Amino acid sequence: MDQKPTLEVVLLAVSSLYNNPNTVENERASLWLEDLQKSVHAWTIADELLHFKRNLESCYFAAQTMRTKIQQCFYELPIEAHTSLRDSLLEHISQINENTNTVIVTQLCLALADLALQMPTWNQPIYDLVNKFSHTHTWPLLEILTVLPEELDSRSVRLGENRRKEMLDSLKLCSPTVNEFLKHCANGFGEDFNENIQANIKTLRCFTSWVSVNAISVDSLNDNIVIAKAFDILNQRFDGQKMQPVTRSLHESATDCICTLLQCLEDNNNHQGLEMYLFNKILMLEVPYHLSVANEDQEKSLNYCRIFTELGETLLSKIIAHEDEKNPHFALKALDLVLMCVGHHDYEVAEVTFNLWYLLSEELYHKNSTKSTNVFKPYVERLITALARHCQMEPDHEGLLEDGDDFKDFRLKVSDLIKDVVFIVGSSNCFRQMFVNLQFPGIAWDSSEAFLYVMQAVAKNILPSENEIVPKVVEAILNLPENTHIAVRYTSVLLLGELCEWVEEHPASLDPILNFLVCCLSQPGIGAASATALQNICAACNDHMPRHIPILLQLLQQIDSLSIANNAVIGLLKGVAAIVGCMPHNEIPTALHELCLLQTNPLCQILEQNITPTRGTKSDPVLWLDRLSSIFRNVCVRLSEGESNPCKAAAIEAWPVLSHVMDKYQNDLRITERCCRSLRFMLRCVSQQVTQILQPLTSQIVRLYSTHQHSCFLYLGSILVDEYGTDSQCIGGLLEMLKAFITPTFNILQEDNGLRNHPDTVDDFFRLCARLLQRAPVEFLECDSLPAILQCSLLACSLDHKEANTSVMKFFYDLINTGHTSKQQGDYEKRKEIVQAILKENGQQLVTNLIHSCVFYLHSYMLTEVADVFVELMQINRDVAGEWLRVALESLPKQGQGGIVTATPEQLQTVFISITRSDTSKSVTHALKDLTRLYR
Repeated sequence: MDQKPTLEVVLLAVSSLYNNPNTVENERASLWLEDLQKSVHAWTIADELLHFKRNLESCYFAAQTMRTKIQQCFYELPIEAHTSLRDSLLEHISQINENTNTVIVTQLCLALADLALQMPTWNQPIYDLVNKFSHTHTWPLLEILTVLPEELDSRSVRLGENRRKEMLDSLKLCSPTVNEFLKHCANGFGEDFNENIQANIKTLRCFTSWVSVNAISVDSLNDNIVIAKAFDILNQRFDGQKMQPVTRSLHESATDCICTLLQCLEDNNNHQGLEMYLFNKILMLEVPYHLSVANEDQEKSLNYCRIFTELGETLLSKIIAHEDEKNPHFALKALDLVLMCVGHHDYEVAEVTFNLWYLLSEELYHKNSTKSTNVFKPYVERLITALARHCQMEPDHEGLLEDGDDFKDFRLKVSDLIKDVVFIVGSSNCFRQMFVNLQFPGIAWDSSEAFLYVMQAVAKNILPSENEIVPKVVEAILNLPENTHIAVRYTSVLLLGELCEWVEEHPASLDPILNFLVCCLSQPGIGAASATALQNICAACNDHMPRHIPILLQLLQQIDSLSIANNAVIGLLKGVAAIVGCMPHNEIPTALHELCLLQTNPLCQILEQNITPTRGTKSDPVLWLDRLSSIFRNVCVRLSEGESNPCKAAAIEAWPVLSHVMDKYQNDLRITERCCRSLRFMLRCVSQQVTQILQPLTSQIVRLYSTHQHSCFLYLGSILVDEYGTDSQCIGGLLEMLKAFITPTFNILQEDNGLRNHPDTVDDFFRLCARLLQRAPVEFLECDSLPAILQCSLLACSLDHKEANTSVMKFFYDLINTGHTSKQQGDYEKRKEIVQAILKENGQQLVTNLIHSCVFYLHSYMLTEVADVFVELMQINRDVAGEWLRVALESLPKQGQGGIVTATPEQLQTVFISITRSDTSKSVTHALKDLTRLYR
């Protein structure tokens, strides 16, 4: 937007955005206003709209624009304009009254907070704000003081570590003044907490915000009136006797305050006075918790549960360190409070505590102390008993729980938690206790199913030699009455599958279990569980299962007549394929032929009859392609050197069908991707033994890619390189394939935002290049397309897509690695010469791009791959690479716009030394993270 629009035009656009019923006009207004917000004119337009105060929508748009511009585009303003912007914002805030919309207030306060963070010439913003607004505008002042630490602690504003530290020190210096202001606000609570709810909430939120960033020191929190008021709110008390209802929002703010204090205490665990104060105060919340349960006020029950759980997490390390079983740590009482909440009738309350139990299991597992484990054993036993009760379905529930059901998701989390903590009590003990519970006379079906569900969670940890309980359980399941509730039968069948390792050690039980599961396949609702159980048993009992292949193949012929989801069928195919791989080699071709034929015949029928695919039905090629993939992926055959692969015939038979599918559905990305996936696993399965399909396959994917730039063709090309790249007779054809891929690839990557819009293409293309470097380095390095590939890779350094960037970095890693490894090979000198020439021309640009990408574009979790490249560069020539790094670091801004110091020369020198002296990726990653923190 070159010219500044008039205020009336902007107001019309805002009105159209919020009020025009015409969606086309509405969308046009939205796009125009977005362009306006990106332009430099947005600064003055927003300020004028705030002064004009035409209506709520224009004021909100203006406030939100001002906040966004300050947060993201502060560099657009010259330093001399900062003061006038500050004064203008202060004026807007001074006009706030009780009728001002809260959303507008929040946006203005965020704008002023972000300005204070980025304006070092504003020396004492906190003092100035308190002096200006503490007596006249308490509401906006509380809001500003709340959001300022929050903005400081977030990464929404790129301040850099130095400025963050400078501002945090400033907050700490001002904390006594803020404490006094908050004390004044807290004293204004009065007897009735609900008299001015919003003021009370804002005071608590502000205090919490300052504590969360450690701006208010833990040392200064003893006898703090805000904390005392928070506990009074949680106790719902104002005179020690009389109770009063507290609004949920106020109750939640008090809860957030106490939880934040506990988290702060966890990081500063040497403050015993505050620790005991909080502990004793929290113990007193047991009665209010019971009142919340009695009053069926679940929101408050959840709040109390959060506090009890946070208390347990804060003191957990001290509790575990105290190993005296006879005289346990006083804070062990916190676990009783937590278990009290686990016993709440609603499972959502119990779920709040799960992280504490995960932490406990992790600490005990690493400590590996019998004494410590014994202390917590009774608590975990109570936990598992309570969780079993929570897993009970409603007694009148019919059928099974549906996917996506919240209660089903909760049960899955329970299963994961039990698997994590069960070692504390012992899997066999847990299994036995659940079995004992099942023996209670007159036990209801819902209780039985819940106990079986817990047994299923721990079944795989039962020792295969166990001969007391498991045989009884297996026998009981095999003899379930016909009228047993479907949920009990479903869970029982899954339990059999989880006992697969026990079944392997007890082959006598295999036949009756298989017969039972095969019968269950045809039972409505149970078929999927049976297929899953069969898959587990097939995978675990490979040595005993080959004799059952004919029956399993017959079963698979009828599988689609049963009500079983395709995922369950794929799982069963996976198990059967694993068994086929364990058969004698002379028997594999016939079995695998029949197994594959069950998938290729329907594909041929769809192709021959020109059936229009319907997603998720038998007319969908994807259904059969996924099954074929599962077969080739899981037929693992051990071969002697020079031995022919018994899967070769099946692969050659499947190839024409897959080729036809690719041609027929070349316009359909979903089907094409699945077809390439099937070919991938087929090629992996027979590894280098079907050279006769190499030429037609490469020709086909090159032809199809020129028309449809599906990146899966590039990925399949990398599989071909991986399998055949070491065969000198195949290298030429593979390089021709790469050359054919380059033009259509670069055409789409050179579009506007091409790299960002096509990350899958970047990922698969550079994976292909990296595979060629690994398999045929000299031939690839001499390829005349390499300069263009290098230029593209240099541009792709800054792409913040995890997989795509990883492939680019792996390409650089392999390129550099090729120049200094495998010195014993005859082509070493040639490789070394070519790589050194490449780095001489592109090394400085590469290092500069890598540094700038780390600082300005890439997420911190993506830096490890970049570090790998730096390590390789240092190994090939540390002095030269060090000089490139020095130049790259010098190119970074030493001082950002507005005068904020981003990185000092000394800090950059420290990073330089760390990287140039490092030999490990881990240490370089740490150095790169230190560097990025200086700019974010």
